[in-house]
Amino acid sequence: MADEYPSLFRSESMSLVQLFVPTEVAHDTVAELGELGDVQFKDLNPNVNPFQRSFVGEIRRVDEMARRVRFFMNQVEKEKDVVPIRPLSDCAPLITVGPRAAQTMDELEVKLAQHEQRLVKMNDSYQTLSERTRELIEAKHVLEGTAVFFEKARAQREDIRTSFEDLSTPLLHEDRENLVSTTNLTFDLEFIAGAIERSRIPIFERVLWRVLRGNLYMNYSDIPNPITDPVTGAEIYKNVFIIFAHGDVVLGKIRKVAESMGATLYPIDANADKRSAALREVVSRLEDLEAVLYQTGLNRRSELVTIGESLQCWQDVVKKEKMIYETLNLFNYDVRRKTLIAEGWVPTRDITNIQLALRDATEQSGTSVPPILHELRTHQIPPTYHRTNKFTEGFQSILDNYGICRYQEVNPGLFAIITFPFLFAVMFGDIGHGFIIFSAAVYMILAEKKLQKQSLGEITGQFFFGRYIILLMGAFSIYTGLIYNDIFSKTLHIWHSGWSFLPTSSVGEPNGRTYPFGIDPAWHGADNALVFTNSYKMKMSVILGVIHMTFALCLQVPNHIKFKRPVDIYANFIPQMIFLQSIFGYLVLCILYKWTVDWSSASTDPPSLLNMLIAMFLQPGQVDHQLYPGQKHVQVLLLLLAAICVPWMLITKPYIIWKETRKIHGQGYIGLQGEEVPRESSDETLEGEEEGNGRAILESEDEEHHDFSEVVIHQVIHTIEFCLGGISHTASYLRLWALSLAHAQLSEVLWSMTIGGYLHPTTLGGVIGLILQGSLWLSLTIGGLCLMEGMSAFLHAVRLHWVEANSKHFEGGGHAFTPLSFANSDRE
Repeated sequence: MADEYPSLFRSESMSLVQLFVPTEVAHDTVAELGELGDVQFKDLNPNVNPFQRSFVGEIRRVDEMARRVRFFMNQVEKEKDVVPIRPLSDCAPLITVGPRAAQTMDELEVKLAQHEQRLVKMNDSYQTLSERTRELIEAKHVLEGTAVFFEKARAQREDIRTSFEDLSTPLLHEDRENLVSTTNLTFDLEFIAGAIERSRIPIFERVLWRVLRGNLYMNYSDIPNPITDPVTGAEIYKNVFIIFAHGDVVLGKIRKVAESMGATLYPIDANADKRSAALREVVSRLEDLEAVLYQTGLNRRSELVTIGESLQCWQDVVKKEKMIYETLNLFNYDVRRKTLIAEGWVPTRDITNIQLALRDATEQSGTSVPPILHELRTHQIPPTYHRTNKFTEGFQSILDNYGICRYQEVNPGLFAIITFPFLFAVMFGDIGHGFIIFSAAVYMILAEKKLQKQSLGEITGQFFFGRYIILLMGAFSIYTGLIYNDIFSKTLHIWHSGWSFLPTSSVGEPNGRTYPFGIDPAWHGADNALVFTNSYKMKMSVILGVIHMTFALCLQVPNHIKFKRPVDIYANFIPQMIFLQSIFGYLVLCILYKWTVDWSSASTDPPSLLNMLIAMFLQPGQVDHQLYPGQKHVQVLLLLLAAICVPWMLITKPYIIWKETRKIHGQGYIGLQGEEVPRESSDETLEGEEEGNGRAILESEDEEHHDFSEVVIHQVIHTIEFCLGGISHTASYLRLWALSLAHAQLSEVLWSMTIGGYLHPTTLGGVIGLILQGSLWLSLTIGGLCLMEGMSAFLHAVRLHWVEANSKHFEGGGHAFTPLSFANSDRE
């Protein structure tokens, strides 16, 4: 029945199949199987170098096409604001199967090469023109800046000459002539002009001053608009500079320093008329160059728009073709039959679909020889495959990250669909916070078709992938919030309280009513509210933890039955169950019994259960504060049962294996679990090879032969781990109590420190304060409590499933089913 109606309880039943594929239909066959996504091919050429396989040439050709597609994608990404990419669903599909498949790929290769050639030329031209434009823009600014400087210098020189002629105090004629000649000499110095990045001006000036020891005169001015770098596309702010110095040696040093600092030097004439003519020529050339650059950009953009219309289709085709040829390289070529031989794992119930796909591939290729499929018999361990949908996929991935189940092992991912969001909600129980994350999940589910087409990024994409997990976490949080009677740190008075308070007293009295669901709202604000919720949530955490571990331990039984290991049921499961229940199951029963007793009318105070459990081990047979009659006899009995279980787990299984090994010594060998592994005779193998349906492969995995000492050591470690883990794992479930208490207290503190004091405004300032504090409260609630606290509770729930629960039954060691699937390549 399990094979006919597979479910998440166990992995899918798998079969090893062999395909005989004619070479002329091999490509189309793999293409059809890739679309189906149900075959995991085996490598039949493990000792062949990847560069010596049959389809290396085709892969290199496809790689070259993929390089061109990546080049186009990078170019389009740079212009994504103006160059749209047509979605794959809107593109005209390329037919890469059938008789015209080879011609289609040849045409695509030629088309990609032509587009690349045109685009490379346009990029080179555009970059050259951009570089030349940048140089002309800098030259224009340098000419304008130096013209302003020379104009100021000329005006200052005229002012100096005028001041000499208007001196009221007579000077010696010789001194006046010397001073004027010195002034003329200052402006007859040679100079260097250029442009440099603005941030480097201070360093440039300091280096020149030190190198030339101050024998220079430097002036600079800002270029107001940034200049775009043609290579990186970054906008750079630059300055125009002019340096006066004297001597070829000094000028050479200035040029070397300027070039090392990334400056661009331009030849500038000292004559004003020549500078004006040069400026007019630069402006004229710049206008012409900008017109050519604009037209080149239009042509390049037009080419990218043409590429963007088919880019997604090309990318999809190239990915699929590479996967097809890489898969064909896994096949073995039968020279005698001139066919390709393939082997792979498939889900047993999908064999019919695979045969239909093989028939479709034959019809598309136009050949008359179809591929032949045989199901093989083997002892190899199949891969593990859990068939999931969009609802169960997220829960299964959480458990798969812990480890892959052994083939046909009980799958803990099935039960995590309920236990995971419930344990999360125990730590996150709040009606308001649960409603927020529930609403977010509902939005992602309703808009999933639109969101699937968008690029959500890594973090947002993870939330979208787990939208159904978040949905259940929110729903369970609302449920546990109703139990805690907690909504944004406040309570709901849905029914009548079971406590009455007199106007003159702060002490409540029971009124005979019982609050039907959840914690009575009268506890909210009470002096001992924290003590009550502390005790309640701590004991509840222990109860839930023991129930969860007991259920996980029970999952051993279907595994032992499935794999025919009755020894493990008697030697492991039964003593482990007795050990767990005799200590921690007993503690749970004591908690429940203590809750049922009305201690207000009892003659004794309620005992401490923690002290009772400690005294049960340290002082057997002695009870200081009795919980129920005959308690000491029950505890002694349970303690003896727990003590007996330890040697039971240590000795029983190694002894049974040792005894069975001596019994069948010389008749073959047995596995560690006690089942006999028969030897296959060569006659049976040959008989299987001569069957009409095809040959049968009787392969056996390399069995690991352990001696008896290794079995004993393994059992000792397993026993110690379980006994110590029973204590530590039970204590680990107290995180349910700790995080629930912390979440409630943080919610209450956030309310009181933000919106709590502004709820009843009487003035305009109070209304404004309420709006501001309400916005702050809402943002901190969503960002701090829902996201950060939610993530913390999520990780703790993962820990409880991975360590505390799975360690009781999970074997693991399987390998995941990874079929050839084009759908998986589309997700990458």
